[in-house]
Amino acid sequence: MKIAVIGGDGTGPEVTVEAVKVLKAVARLEGFDCELTDYDFGGERYLRTGDILPDGAVDEMRGYDAIYLGAIGHPDVAPGILERGLLLELRFQLDQYINLRPIKLYPGVETPLAGKGPEDIDMVVVRENTEDLYAGIGGFLKKGTPDEVATQTAIYTRKGCERCIRWAFEYARKRNNPKGKRLTLVAKTNVLTCGHDLWWRTFQDVAKEYPDVEPDYNHVDACCMWMVKNPEYYDVIVTTNMFGDIITDLGAIIQGGMGVAAGGNLNPDPGGTSMFECMGGSAPKYTGKNVINPIAAISAMAMLLEQTGQEKAGQRVLSAIQVVTGTKMKSQGAGRMGYSTTEVGDLVVEAL
Repeated sequence: MKIAVIGGDGTGPEVTVEAVKVLKAVARLEGFDCELTDYDFGGERYLRTGDILPDGAVDEMRGYDAIYLGAIGHPDVAPGILERGLLLELRFQLDQYINLRPIKLYPGVETPLAGKGPEDIDMVVVRENTEDLYAGIGGFLKKGTPDEVATQTAIYTRKGCERCIRWAFEYARKRNNPKGKRLTLVAKTNVLTCGHDLWWRTFQDVAKEYPDVEPDYNHVDACCMWMVKNPEYYDVIVTTNMFGDIITDLGAIIQGGMGVAAGGNLNPDPGGTSMFECMGGSAPKYTGKNVINPIAAISAMAMLLEQTGQEKAGQRVLSAIQVVTGTKMKSQGAGRMGYSTTEVGDLVVEAL
């Protein structure tokens, strides 16, 4: 397995080291080889060279089985520059049209939802990842004047909707939730009557091919309420890029916070290259202190393994993570774990 490793900014390199440590350990146990190549993409490189992604970098990424990303975000770089120039550029250029976000409460991890436990919070959000408002269609008229006009156009295509929805149905079928296979479309068809009507009609068409999966629908505002009140209702959610961005952060909080949440940007087509990352951000104030939580980063590595043909190894890592959160760690907060960043990585390796 060939993996491109982008440690990134802030605490990104620190948690990446722990994820790679676990990868190497499980590779030895499961008997497969992995070849890792490090890249210095991120804020420091941008400040030094003016480049975010150098010429040929995207094509080079196509040669890997997967990309592992630590974190992006530098205090000396204006917000949006690195996010659009690196994260969105890779997502779009590599056609990573599925954003996969498991929302799973690990044992021993606190949730702000009273009375809810790991058996209640176990869902997956499948977010379309290359269209909607993120397509970058829009502009300004009379910028900086009292008459300024700004437009931002959401783009939806039948192809984009269908391939995401079909993948989500397949995922719900494969996940085979013992409580019942259900796929919930989250949109806003009562107000966004063009683009989200396309999503609704496509969902209805594809659902006919999956009689074993219950098709379901929520308006996005209702979904936000029910994720808090009755998270146990959900199995798999499929949604648009913008709404997916919002509800997955809500999901991250109910699963214990950004120190736990991980995600994958998938191109599931043959020969496609996917990218996996933790959701916690670069957390620059903790850089170099060895106190940041690496659980999300290690979870992202487990996702990488599961999605690149090493499903047994990925499940082994997830099981080890849950042993550590359930029996060792005092908290998921930075500096409050009861262990250092490197010690948590060592504990996961031991639990393998």
